[in-house]
Amino acid sequence: MEPIVMKGIQLLLSLSLLIVLHELGHFIPAKIFKTRVEKFFLFFDVKFALFKKKFGNTVYGVGWLPLGGYVKISGMIDESMDKEQMEQPPQPWEFRTKPAWQRLIIMLGGVTVNLILGFIIYMMILFVWGKNTLSNNALPMGMGVSPLAKEIGFEKGDQILMVDGKPLEVVLDINKMLLIRSVEEIQVQRANGNKVTLQIPDDIGDRMFSSGQINPLYPRFPAEIDSVLTDKKAFTAGFKPGDKIVAANETIIEDWVELRDFNNEKANQAVQYVVERDQMLDTLYMVLDAEGKMGVIPRSNIKISQVELSLLESIQEGFSYGYWTLYDYVAQFKYVFTKKGASQLGGFGAIGSLFPASWDWRAFWASTAFISIILAFMNLLPIPALDGGHVMFLLYEMVSGRKPNDKFMEYAQMLGFFLLLALVIYANGNDLFRFLSN
Repeated sequence: MEPIVMKGIQLLLSLSLLIVLHELGHFIPAKIFKTRVEKFFLFFDVKFALFKKKFGNTVYGVGWLPLGGYVKISGMIDESMDKEQMEQPPQPWEFRTKPAWQRLIIMLGGVTVNLILGFIIYMMILFVWGKNTLSNNALPMGMGVSPLAKEIGFEKGDQILMVDGKPLEVVLDINKMLLIRSVEEIQVQRANGNKVTLQIPDDIGDRMFSSGQINPLYPRFPAEIDSVLTDKKAFTAGFKPGDKIVAANETIIEDWVELRDFNNEKANQAVQYVVERDQMLDTLYMVLDAEGKMGVIPRSNIKISQVELSLLESIQEGFSYGYWTLYDYVAQFKYVFTKKGASQLGGFGAIGSLFPASWDWRAFWASTAFISIILAFMNLLPIPALDGGHVMFLLYEMVSGRKPNDKFMEYAQMLGFFLLLALVIYANGNDLFRFLSN
């Protein structure tokens, strides 16, 4: 099966699960508070539905437009824009006649379910598959450094010992922490064995984002070839799996990044490579392509270890992982409001890319948990037509003692809907542009 199809199937399955559970988060408290729910739909049924069936006062169904789902609650100004109903006298089973605190619970139900679900899935993943660890022992060559990392004091071969006095279970998390967390100091061990404490500038995250150096620290491993693409120049030049490139045009090559950077500067040029093969040195020649590519796949010696966890440990670790996932997503949200950040917004294509090209239950559930937490946060944004917009107006009502009038709510709902529609079009347009550019 084609990778794009597999990703699409996983995305559809994940979103279907999350949408149904989100809407159940509204449906259940609505029923508890004796509020009539007229419709419960997976996806949108614009003009027609793929399936629908009425049970009691509620029509359950599946729409054809996979952009979300909804519950239609009687007496509520929502995306259905049922003005006719709102012009009728209020009824005791309607949303608008319920106390403000009940309406608030109904509106927060979907977000609450998404948030709790994300945490539970992370706990489940850790209990079933354990947690990943990547210590310094797995990176004997230490870290490579970008120009920005050099500016703040890192050196090639550094090993990360402590971040604000605490060790890292996964050392590659250092880049995420520098970008969106308030890191003050990092203790490193130099290649010569000396230990040094580096003071991290407050604006390091902004500098990383603006410069495009999102991963200023990266794992170093030898420039050893895992496989050679048979339709590329490296194959005809005589490169073989297991070859270790040690020099290029008399420039010493110590790791893959050094080789990549060298090749990028030599696009369309002939290069002399010295390779180590069967403990002997050999010289090979080839002309790089227009992108500076050889046509080989690197061999990584990075080995991620897994640690089994008990049920209690899984609950604790899962809660912590969920908390930091939410924290990191909220913290990086500020970059969305920059010109560069806006250009990187993605739609369904970007979300689909979270899933692997082949079926992997652990990866599927990890992506689903992440999307669930994202949906919780995004739905809480104070935008009319989202749950957060309704919550905002309900909080205003509870504080002021006055309801916003129905006409105002209708206009606000319409404005929010068109704003969301424009955002969806823009984000998916970015996906399309990136696809066509590649």
